[in-house]
Formats: sequence, structure tokens, C-alpha cells
Amino acid sequence: VAPTQFLSILDFGPAQLSACLARAGELKAARSAHRPHERPLEGLHVALLFEKPSLRTRSTFQIAVRELGGHTIEPPEDVALGGRESIEDVARNLERWVAAAVVRTFAQSRLQTFADAAPRLRVINALTDEEHPCQALADCLTLTERLGSLRGRTIAFVGDGNNVAASLAQAATMLGANVRIASPKGFELAASIQVGIASSATSGGRLELTTDPVAAVHGADAVYTDVWTSMGQEAQGPDRHRIFAPYQVNAALMAQAAPGALFMHCLPAHRGDEVTDEVIDSPASVVFDQSENRLHTQKALLAMMAGA
Repeated sequence: VAPTQFLSILDFGPAQLSACLARAGELKAARSAHRPHERPLEGLHVALLFEKPSLRTRSTFQIAVRELGGHTIEPPEDVALGGRESIEDVARNLERWVAAAVVRTFAQSRLQTFADAAPRLRVINALTDEEHPCQALADCLTLTERLGSLRGRTIAFVGDGNNVAASLAQAATMLGANVRIASPKGFELAASIQVGIASSATSGGRLELTTDPVAAVHGADAVYTDVWTSMGQEAQGPDRHRIFAPYQVNAALMAQAAPGALFMHCLPAHRGDEVTDEVIDSPASVVFDQSENRLHTQKALLAMMAGA
């Protein structure tokens, strides 16, 4: 049974997370074989509320809803989340019209306010400043496709302890992986995220934090990075570039990982900054598998939340 709201990976337990990934694998295989799509959203509408730019998230949710038999509506940004009326009133209106809302916004508190105001509405976090759980679902499907069970595996994240790192660590430790995150001082994973992971990790999964990228990557089965400057932080760009330069994932750093280690990135990538072309274009890179898997995991999530 899926939760009615998916604001965080921690809204899933280990069994739900594993079930979602298994369902995504089934839906992916069915789509590849051109079998008829399941249609649990037949006759239903899903609102896409995006306050931040998006290629992968918007496109894959649009396709996912349509392939599951539903329809999307996309209220303009200036009316979607509190521009003309309160966030609560927007949620209460949508609750009367649509089955679910996919929300991409800034602070997690904005998303929580929206969800609290409309308890009958299925709400999905399509990215906040603090968490990116839909990306983590795709990441874990990609990892399990390549590595099998994540129990006992080591996943290294190099760079800013941001929303992508947070949700990846939540999901992978829940599946029993050892997650190492290397960040400069002052850019570590938020303390609240660390506390949540400590209480949700299962099957020996654990989180390790370091400032040393080489130590994080040593012997890892996968190496993940993200942009140094996230949306809304552009003014910090020059300072961040200087601080994060030693955290670039290049051939020398990948050589510290286990033989055959995967390279991962949620995209978009700033080539030449957090990752070199040599790495992101190498056979080790699974970045477009991750991108494709956004579709399949979000279809599984939507189907589960629709009760199918």
C-alpha cells in the first residue's frame, strides 16, 4: 500500500520502496515490449505545478500520466502556488478537480503547506530545495539494474550535500547500501536529513560523511555528482566554483573506485565543472539510464498511489 502523499523518500518504508522499484521494472519491460499500458488513471486528472525549470521531470510526468490513462493540467506559474492566492487555497481548489498534484517548488515547507491543506489529494514532490525523491527512485532502479541488490554496496556522492544527495542517501541506505558523501566544510548534508537516515536505514545500510573525495570514492560501486550551483544559488556561483573545484569527478578520481564502477549524475550537467567529458561520456556513465528511469519509476509511483 502506497502513502497518499510522497513528499520524501521517508514516506516509504523499505518494503514499499522495493515494491515501487519492482513495479517500475515491470512497467519498463512492458513498454519496451510494446504491450498495452495499464490505465489506472483512466478518467483522472493530475495537476503539474512547477515553480522551477524542468526538462526531465515535466516530460516524464506528462508521459507517465498519459500512458496510465490520465490527463494533465498545468496551471500557469503565476497562479499555481500562491501568486494570486494562498498556497492553501490553491490546494483546496485543486482537491475538488484533480486526483493528484505533482509539485516542483522551493522550500519543502511550501510543499508541506500545500499537502496539509488538501488531505484527499495525492501529492508528489517533484523537487524542493531540500529533497528530490523522484530522482532517487530512478537512481535506485538504475543501480539495481546494474548491481542487483544494493545490500552491502557502496555508493559515493561527491559535491554539495544538496537535495539530490539527501534523497539518494535516504533511499540507498533504506535498501542496505553504504552511502559516502564527500562535501566541503559548510556544504554537508543537512543535520535533519542525517537524523532521518539514521532512523530509516535497514539491512546494514549506513551513511558516512567526509570532506575527502578520494576517501569517499575508494572502492565504491558507483560515483555520483551533481552541479555545484543549484537553481536559486546563481549569485554564489563564483565562490562555489572555487570551493568545489577539488571535488570534480574526473578520470583520476574514478580510478579510485572499484573496477567497473558506475558514474551517475541527475542532469543537467555542467561539463568541465563537476564532471569531465571523459567521465560522463565513458562506458561507465549511466546518466541517460537514470534519465529514462524517471519515466518508469514515476509511472510505478502514480499507479501505486492510485491504488493499482
